[in-house]
Amino acid sequence: MMKTKNSILALLMLAVLPVSAQKLIAEKTTIDVGKTGFQQPVTAVFEFRNKGVSRLKIEQVAPDCYCTVVEYPKTVISKGEKFQIKMTYDAKQLGHFDKQAAVISNGTTNPIYIRMKGVVLEEVQDFSGSYPLEIGTLRVDANELEFDDVNKGEKPVQQIHIYNDGTSVARPNLMHLPSYLSATMAPEVIAPGRSGTMTVTLNSNLVSDYGLTQASIYLAANPGDKATKDNLIGVSTVLLPSFAKMSATQKMYAPKMYLSSEQVDIVFDGKSKRKAEIQISNTGSTPLKITSLQMFTDGLKISLGKSTLQAGESTKLKITAQRNQLLKARTKPRILMITNDPDKSKVVITINAK
Repeated sequence: MMKTKNSILALLMLAVLPVSAQKLIAEKTTIDVGKTGFQQPVTAVFEFRNKGVSRLKIEQVAPDCYCTVVEYPKTVISKGEKFQIKMTYDAKQLGHFDKQAAVISNGTTNPIYIRMKGVVLEEVQDFSGSYPLEIGTLRVDANELEFDDVNKGEKPVQQIHIYNDGTSVARPNLMHLPSYLSATMAPEVIAPGRSGTMTVTLNSNLVSDYGLTQASIYLAANPGDKATKDNLIGVSTVLLPSFAKMSATQKMYAPKMYLSSEQVDIVFDGKSKRKAEIQISNTGSTPLKITSLQMFTDGLKISLGKSTLQAGESTKLKITAQRNQLLKARTKPRILMITNDPDKSKVVITINAK
């Protein structure tokens, strides 16, 4: 019984002790404002809220240097009310900056420290035209690489131009490269506001099959970054058979492919799928062989009546387009055919979908 009375007494004593009715809450105490130009002041806006049960007063916001100016409410802040504190850095020194200010109020026992950071460059330029695509803190001019019309033994190259849009140095690298691709970065380290070039080389001798080979690689801003859909770079390679050793007589009697169209226009008009057909004929003297029939993107289903056409023979290529997948495709929808016609060893059928 004595223990119970003591417990009750302790609770009653706590109930009458003074309690800090105010409670100051910051949505975010650190803001990275990114890049700014020399002597171009930059402002960070911090969101606060009085989550206490009574009114609150900001007594002072004290920055850590004269290079920073602060703005804050001078009036009483009601319970539940949201408000802002602004920090503006004068940007009169080049390089990275990291500035703090102490928020002193009757809502907290100790000050709340807010922090703004970024980098001051000699000049900040708009690279949205030259580097239209964003991959994390990097801007690039391409997120798809296409190696078209490659013959065995060739080593073509493609380039990705990269701009560092962040506030710290970047060491761009490509992850998950297949064996037939290699990449070099110049320069290896890109400072904020600077650019570089990633050169990707294809070794066609290591590509196993003729026709279309696709791969997904990933551009990382720094070693150790994760591979996600946001930094994916699609790579497509079209490896062609060579007819360099074919004689003039052999070419004279070679198969010849004729297509009723090399472009298909599809208007869904609210439908989930549409169908189309293309007629393929062999107008040559020897059998026409379609050795590969592939698609560059999802959203298409195809069926070919015959893959080998005798002289004078025809068949149909039936195409079914699926709206939801096709309209979300990263690359332009196309169908690729590889044949033994020396004049049409590669045939690309373009799909225009609306």
